[in-house]
Amino acid sequence: MHWVDQGAVLATRRHGERALIVDVLTKEHGRHAGLVRGGQGPKSRVLYQIGNQVSVTWSARLSDHLGTYTGELLVGRAARFIDDRARLSCLAAAAAMAAATLPEREPHPRFYAGMMDLFDRIGREDAYPACYVRLELDLLAELGYGLDLSRCAATGVRQGLTYVSPRSGQAVSTAAATPYRERLLVLPPFLLDETVAPDHAQILDGLKLTGFFLDRRVFHPHGRKMPAARTRFVDVLRRTGTLAAQRIESA
Repeated sequence: MHWVDQGAVLATRRHGERALIVDVLTKEHGRHAGLVRGGQGPKSRVLYQIGNQVSVTWSARLSDHLGTYTGELLVGRAARFIDDRARLSCLAAAAAMAAATLPEREPHPRFYAGMMDLFDRIGREDAYPACYVRLELDLLAELGYGLDLSRCAATGVRQGLTYVSPRSGQAVSTAAATPYRERLLVLPPFLLDETVAPDHAQILDGLKLTGFFLDRRVFHPHGRKMPAARTRFVDVLRRTGTLAAQRIESA
């Protein structure tokens, strides 16, 4: 049996002396692995770089077998960002998070569309960090741990939502948060309104928010840690903000 689909390369690992096992987030078949014979050769190494969009043909004798991939490059992304550490780390973080969390062979069309949108935005605009935070918010929802940011958990109001309860994952208004504000997570406004352009601090608040719930609800219960690629992306953004602040102060 076989199928043809397109998707984004999430991860690769060596198999034997010449082959690769490639993990691809496909449009119709979800996160799906396959063996690439001769995958450690120069042509395949270029084709199966993390973040590349590829068309793949998967073949196997039985549906539950690993199967083999043959592929064709549709959009080469990784090489375009080789000199831009922030963009490259964002690409790697998104791929690593999908590889570490999404169940195998289950289609996730909404998340797939969101990831393709993020990858396109990385290449054409500077607002991609906000798109990445929204993708992690969507990832929580895909995994069944979506946050309720529609109304205040304490009062039910829909205005003035500025915090999130770390226990319930529900929004909290400024007024209701006053007695225990220090124990809450900041809810940056761009997660409530896509027309809001976040500053650097709000991006970091958003990453702290999604990272908290991903760690608490997805990774920690299974004795796992956040992917290193995601940690590197956050570190790169922090350093970028620090350097920008230093330039402003010295101007």
